[in-house]
Amino acid sequence: MSAGEEQAPDPRQDSRQEPETGTARLRRAFWHPGRRQVVVGVLLALVAFGAIVQVRTSGQSDEYAGYREEDLVNVLSGLAGASRRARNEISRLERTKSQLESDTDAEQAALDQAQSEADTLAILAGTVPVTGPGIRVTITEKSGQVSAQTVLNMVQALRVAGAEAMQFNGTVRVVAQTSFSDTATGLSIDGTRLTSPYVVDVIGGPSALSGAMSILEGPRVDLEDDGAKVEISELSSLDIEAVTDAATPEYADPLDDQ
Repeated sequence: MSAGEEQAPDPRQDSRQEPETGTARLRRAFWHPGRRQVVVGVLLALVAFGAIVQVRTSGQSDEYAGYREEDLVNVLSGLAGASRRARNEISRLERTKSQLESDTDAEQAALDQAQSEADTLAILAGTVPVTGPGIRVTITEKSGQVSAQTVLNMVQALRVAGAEAMQFNGTVRVVAQTSFSDTATGLSIDGTRLTSPYVVDVIGGPSALSGAMSILEGPRVDLEDDGAKVEISELSSLDIEAVTDAATPEYADPLDDQ
């Protein structure tokens, strides 16, 4: 080929020099990213993460976001006042609880005292059975009949010595209103006829009661003078089961302030 002749273009060389389309460049960048593209991608990810955190934080503080400083101070003051009122209410409730407990204790103490007084009155009135230490006096007529006056004197002497409860022959309870009278065959105590031997159970201090029976010119001597044999036994425990009906006052009434 001579120098003046023009060389024919190579078709394969023309095809390699054709411009690359946008789709091809995008595909190539996606599958084979360059260093600059990697850096840009990382920056975009960091920016997106920061935006998400900011949105969440803003959502949590939206309630007070628009408040002025003065408004925030008022809110804090209101919260402090509510807390103070709550503490005061707790203190008041605790004082009320303590007062109720104190009132309950006082009421229970009053009830216990009233019950104790009622029990004492029931014993003295002879309306309930009782048990306790005391003495048993057995009076057996030998050479004569024991008079009602002598027996009444014995009962009075035992009361002075501290007798708290008393019964005759296991059937008649002796109380303040008990009456004694003579019969042809023995004694009548509150209308109940009794005959010798008379067994008198008395609850109280055994030594004091026994001493009251045996003093000089005391009940024992009087009973023996009437012709009776007297036996006295001190007991650590004895039961008095005889009871009497409570007497209803006919004229007396309690005072209004009692």
